[in-house]
Amino acid sequence: MSGPVSTVDAPASRADTGHPSAPCVEVGDSREARIGGLRVRRALPRRGRRTVGAWCFADHMGPADITGNSGLDIGPHPHIGLQTVTWLTDGQALHLDSLGSEQVIKPGQLNLMTAGNAVSHAEVDTGHYRGVLEGIQLWVALPEATRHGPAAFEHHAELPRGELDGAVATVLMGEFGGLTSPARHDTPLMGAELALHRSTTVPLRTGFEYAVVVLEGEIAVHGEPLRPGRLGYLGRGRDELRIDVREPTRALLIGGEPFEEPIVMWWNFVGGSHDAVKQAREDWVAGRRFGRVEGYNGDPLPAPALPRLPGTPHGRPA
Repeated sequence: MSGPVSTVDAPASRADTGHPSAPCVEVGDSREARIGGLRVRRALPRRGRRTVGAWCFADHMGPADITGNSGLDIGPHPHIGLQTVTWLTDGQALHLDSLGSEQVIKPGQLNLMTAGNAVSHAEVDTGHYRGVLEGIQLWVALPEATRHGPAAFEHHAELPRGELDGAVATVLMGEFGGLTSPARHDTPLMGAELALHRSTTVPLRTGFEYAVVVLEGEIAVHGEPLRPGRLGYLGRGRDELRIDVREPTRALLIGGEPFEEPIVMWWNFVGGSHDAVKQAREDWVAGRRFGRVEGYNGDPLPAPALPRLPGTPHGRPA
């Protein structure tokens, strides 16, 4: 349920403003787009802030009405060097991939696909669900140690959930509040949904940088309002975070150790170099490496042309 990364979102090469060692609150607006029939609000990446830990992409999708005449239809497309993390707050969707996976996801469940060296997948209507669809898909950049490994898929029907003072936390990945998710992660990171009904203080790790994406409702951090369509980057150095709840809110807290490895992000690829991304595109166009997504009757998505920028050879992303 994610859309391609382009230079509109951020330059392909790393261009963050840095990873502050002191706590901060940087609030930025998401970019709106339509992907596969859905309205999405892209909170990450954006110019000046491409990663939070290894988290490198966040698309808040919907709400959208799934009917017999309209719905979700994202055809087969390739990935390298990342994990896709899919979390729904309403509705159902179907994941298909070149590994042979065919998995319906519902609210409270997690789909996690590790691309490794190459995988392709599609995300479509279930064929039977009718109603509202809403959720978020995120990407996690893989480190060099596992970036070239085999692809994998896992579905978690249940995740650890715990009560905080004023909130209920569901841990998608990593550890939070003494709860640990069973989902794979290859770098130190965490992701948790917070269902907030009153102001609260949540525990953090001082070595992690963090960000908050509000899915519904409104909160404030150090007086800065956060609502859907905005990302609040929090820096690092805190051992706790005070969240002022202005109305019942559902938010995603993501964090991790700053990801210092160089990466190139373009289209659906996260590579360690321009050449790796260029080769992945060539392989997709030629029908090599990425396999076939069975169960999808339409055509795979075509690869766009690589951008050409001043001072770079033709066909090399910036």
